[in-house]
Amino acid sequence: MEEKVVNILLVEDDEVDIMNVQRAFKKNNINNPLHIAHNGIEALEMLKSGSIPMPPIIILDINMPKMNGIEFLQEMRKDPELNRISVFVMTTSNEDSDKINAYNLNVAGYILKPLSFEKFISAVATLDRYWKLCERP
Repeated sequence: MEEKVVNILLVEDDEVDIMNVQRAFKKNNINNPLHIAHNGIEALEMLKSGSIPMPPIIILDINMPKMNGIEFLQEMRKDPELNRISVFVMTTSNEDSDKINAYNLNVAGYILKPLSFEKFISAVATLDRYWKLCERP
């Protein structure tokens, strides 16, 4: 069975974390197109303008400049076209308020950014298994 191409939007301001996600994709042989926005405002513009194919999955950081992850989720969930997208939070924030706010905005998962690259690889592999399940008819 041929695998469907799943576009993924990574909303992350930290260049090191962006590189870690890209490296973890390679290490896990994940060939899904990865589009990158550096903050919530840029992500909303990309999604609403059609400058990228509509991704079924977003990996979202919480702590970002201009518009943080929670503010992005609030705006995104107001839009019926964007509301259907599965969002995984991947952040260093272990604050209960961030977790509660994220889950109240219907995130599919909340992953603490690992400190080691090996754990990063494992976290991305877990996400890959999830979106492969989502691809099935």
